Amino acid sequence: MKVVIVGAGPAGASLAMALARAGLTVNLVEAAARFQRSFRGDALMPSGLEALERLGLLPIPSQLPQRPLGGWRVAVEGRTLFQLAEPLEGAGARPCTLVSQDAWLSWLLNEAPRPASLSLQLGEPVGELQRNGDGRVCGVVLASGQVLPADVVVGCDGRASLLRRRAGLALCRAASAIDVLWFCFATGAQPLPDDCFTTLVGSAGLASLFTGANGQVQLGWGIAPQAPTPSLTPGDWITQLAAQAPPPLAHWLVANARHLGEPVRLSVQVGMVERWWQPGLLLLGDAAHPMSPVRAQGINMALRDAAVAADQLIAASAASPAVGSHHQAIDRALSAIETARRPEVERLQQLQADELQRGELLRQLPPLRWALAAAAPVIGPRIAQHWRHQQLPLRHGIAPLPVQQ
Repeated sequence: MKVVIVGAGPAGASLAMALARAGLTVNLVEAAARFQRSFRGDALMPSGLEALERLGLLPIPSQLPQRPLGGWRVAVEGRTLFQLAEPLEGAGARPCTLVSQDAWLSWLLNEAPRPASLSLQLGEPVGELQRNGDGRVCGVVLASGQVLPADVVVGCDGRASLLRRRAGLALCRAASAIDVLWFCFATGAQPLPDDCFTTLVGSAGLASLFTGANGQVQLGWGIAPQAPTPSLTPGDWITQLAAQAPPPLAHWLVANARHLGEPVRLSVQVGMVERWWQPGLLLLGDAAHPMSPVRAQGINMALRDAAVAADQLIAASAASPAVGSHHQAIDRALSAIETARRPEVERLQQLQADELQRGELLRQLPPLRWALAAAAPVIGPRIAQHWRHQQLPLRHGIAPLPVQQ
């Protein structure tokens, strides 16, 4: 079976490796010439680590920037409401793990042993889908004019997917409560007081602060999609944020204000494509279902898509070599992939929306915030246990990945 995969992000790269190791002929095509990109999600939940294990891509080499997250903290109006250590499930469980996505992709496709049946083409944008006489997708045409024939084309080309548009597959969008202003603290900033992912709720809104896998402190600030980006100095941003941070973090923010970079506005897109596949074509990850940034579900759901797709396509490659039956086996596999994956993605998109709605409710109700802050020592432990329970499907998915028979 010949497979063309468009997009060398986590889903595309891991799927390409798994299929090539199983003996399939794979062309992996990526429009970008390098892997260095901004604003990647580096958090692998247990669900994403389960997918990497199924794909044969664990352990992640120790020389790559990575570490388990220390824990989670939620603070309201300058007071810690609760703090929980990782792993939330207790000792021995897989923790949320931060991995430099750029470094991992570079290693996977440039340094890891690459099967001879895997061809990588960087800096090669796709121009068009190629179809045969009965309309079946049978390859891609690159912008350079090169034609790559395929039995199946897999689009892992992100939320702005060109393949989705070329196929005429409509993205059914859901309303998003936020856009995100993304800040990075420059090299030279002091380490954060601890290794928690901290969410701050107060009159200035909702913000989250953490140290990425490469040691750089990152800050995400929620903003209404229709609101203009505020024109503030770094000192003004820090003043607003420090006012709703617990004292140790507030002191850190003030001391490191000069290291805060300018914000970049990220438009949050959430939705589901009407159908993930056409004969000869499959969409995965953000190309099929762009996710909210809540709990880094984009990368984790994309890896789980790739794990299921690998099982199904490898099984389909063993079907009868007769052209008609071979194509039928492929299309049954494409349908089975969507059937297996759509329910989990739909459920997690709803859970993400629910969590954002709870945060938005706190933002809109100052009396509730002050009551929570005042009662934090008494009610914080109970809220922590409830929050822990709510997080389990966002950490593990709805069910273990299906086992291919």
